[in-house]
Amino acid sequence: MNKKYYGYYNSPIGILEIICSEDAILSVMFVDQENYVMDKGNEILENTIIQLNEYFNGSRKEFNLRFSLSGTDFQKNVWNELLKIPYGETLSYKDLAIRIGNEKSVRAVGSANGKNKIWIIVPCHRVIGVNGSLNGYAGGIDRKQWLLNHEK
Repeated sequence: MNKKYYGYYNSPIGILEIICSEDAILSVMFVDQENYVMDKGNEILENTIIQLNEYFNGSRKEFNLRFSLSGTDFQKNVWNELLKIPYGETLSYKDLAIRIGNEKSVRAVGSANGKNKIWIIVPCHRVIGVNGSLNGYAGGIDRKQWLLNHEK
């Protein structure tokens, strides 16, 4: 089993826990508190913290990080499509379903979006309801609203 490295970034909207392997980011998610001692010396982890800081201070619009998406082929297809949503823009769940070639999979797209474990970097917060509503975000609607406002 590959060693996991843990780090934390104190963003303006809460603590982000970053979990990496030697090669890639495995997870970036909001947590209530730091649960592990922060590891030092992992290049992926350190670069992730630098790029998150640049994102939150407004100087970074795209991430240049290696990450590992672990899920079904359908989920990976949805997550890869999320990466194509430009900074400052949104897409509806329906439009996302159309982009992956299955207009009727709106609920499955929403479910896949909710299972994304690499928040902000794989920008699931940029997906909204067809009527513009801020449906679902595992990090909380307030954080989703903050992130969308930050990117405007």
